Amino acid sequence: MNLNFNGKVAVVTGGAQGIGRQISRDFLEGGAKVVVLDVNSETLAKARKELSSYGEADIFSVNVVDSAQVKAAADKIIDKYSKIDILVNNAGITRDNLFLRLKEEDWDKVLEVNLKGAFNCSKAVLKYMLKQKQGKIVSISSVIALMGNAGQTNYGASKAAIIGFTKSLSKEVSYKGICVNAVAPGYIKTAMTDKLSDEVKAKMLEIIPAKRFGQPEDVSNAVMFLSSSLADYITGKVLTVDGGML
Repeated sequence: MNLNFNGKVAVVTGGAQGIGRQISRDFLEGGAKVVVLDVNSETLAKARKELSSYGEADIFSVNVVDSAQVKAAADKIIDKYSKIDILVNNAGITRDNLFLRLKEEDWDKVLEVNLKGAFNCSKAVLKYMLKQKQGKIVSISSVIALMGNAGQTNYGASKAAIIGFTKSLSKEVSYKGICVNAVAPGYIKTAMTDKLSDEVKAKMLEIIPAKRFGQPEDVSNAVMFLSSSLADYITGKVLTVDGGML
């Protein structure tokens, strides 16, 4: 079995914090050269300091919603490394509210970042992966896409779309040696989920058979597997990491 990423170039969107930072760190520890795309200047500075101690990491300030910024970043990566082996579409946001109270701009923003961001980044790297005749694209969905959750119609719609996107794109590019998969985390302890009330957290814990919340490492482990040579014959699939919620 081989989880060695020596010589690989991995791009991680939203890679400066939370699950994305853990994924970036694990790739670095596995020997990959990592490019982090993120938009938050504060977390980018922290990530630059932390990740540099694990390996070769490039930190780019990029808004994944802006296709021109994404394309420019991809071109820079190719100029430096001549290839892109792995893309992890991790960048995402929430703007939760009950549907009748949900503002149109909050609907649009969540779909824009979570879905269009994955579209922009995948399109930017795919032309290089197709030439290479190999590559791995792993997009972060959510169990909310599969089970639903009150107050998260926008988030659930965006993450369900990621699943449809993953399955459809895999049909187009797998013949070229490019595997396209998704990971659907359950309740994972991050800054995003820490904002939830204690009441909501208690209710979530009740429906998790493992009786604990997940850690960023749990999601990253799944991403490492799907990005490795162990998963060369796995494509168009969704791997849930949820402690048995579904």
